[in-house]
Amino acid sequence: MSNNLQKAVTRVLSPLARLLLRHGVSHAEFVSWAKQAYVKEATEHFGIDGKTPTVSRTSIVTGINRKEVKRILDLPDDVQAGINKHNRAVRVVTGWLQDDQFQQDDGQPAALTYGDNNESFNQLVRQYGGDVPARALLDELVRVGTVELNDNEVVLVTKGYVPHESEEAMLDVFATSATDLLNTLDHNISGEDKRRLQMSVAYDNISSDALAEFKKLSADKALKLLREFDKTLAEQEKNNPPATGEARYRTGLGIYFIEDAVDDDVVSTDGGNND
Repeated sequence: MSNNLQKAVTRVLSPLARLLLRHGVSHAEFVSWAKQAYVKEATEHFGIDGKTPTVSRTSIVTGINRKEVKRILDLPDDVQAGINKHNRAVRVVTGWLQDDQFQQDDGQPAALTYGDNNESFNQLVRQYGGDVPARALLDELVRVGTVELNDNEVVLVTKGYVPHESEEAMLDVFATSATDLLNTLDHNISGEDKRRLQMSVAYDNISSDALAEFKKLSADKALKLLREFDKTLAEQEKNNPPATGEARYRTGLGIYFIEDAVDDDVVSTDGGNND
């Protein structure tokens, strides 16, 4: 194995190991999960001539014995359920923030009413939540702290689907965001196709006052940018849906904040980076 690859992967695994240790996950349990990921990726991406690999080939590619590969392949796949629930909640809150029908005159999200199909919250869910029941979506948004329900009035208390009150939902967001970032990084390293957008900027000699100032500045500008992109993509999805049989794509842009305490002995004077 490449020494550079080993160092890079170890760095990537460090925050993941911290998360797992915080949740009491042992090394043995993580190894079991890692096996599932190996089998899944080998099955989906390492067949020959586009064909799904056999159990034997999957065993060869992953180094996991055939009996264990077969056991893993027989496990139920419940990953997509969490992703779909997250996506539907995001769509509903985004529609609330973007659609004039659900806003006040000043452009702020209006308080909506929940009840029968003609009530405003029910209409919002029907337009942006797919086939999910309005009550189920409302319960989820209340549970994660995105909305408050007073009698039949639903009030949006965050500027997006930010599930502060739900560890389960936060883990869904973590999984989606981390996977998106790592997929882009892997794509760019593989060199198989045109590079995807991958940019960041960070400096390592910033005072606490400057950190607080930049945190506010970056949040304000990032929210404005993401809302602009969100509006564009929402209009594209609504007005230009792919025809039957046409290729469909999931696309977007993620932004994340960087903050680490720096040891005075290793402070760099090189400035920032942007790549």
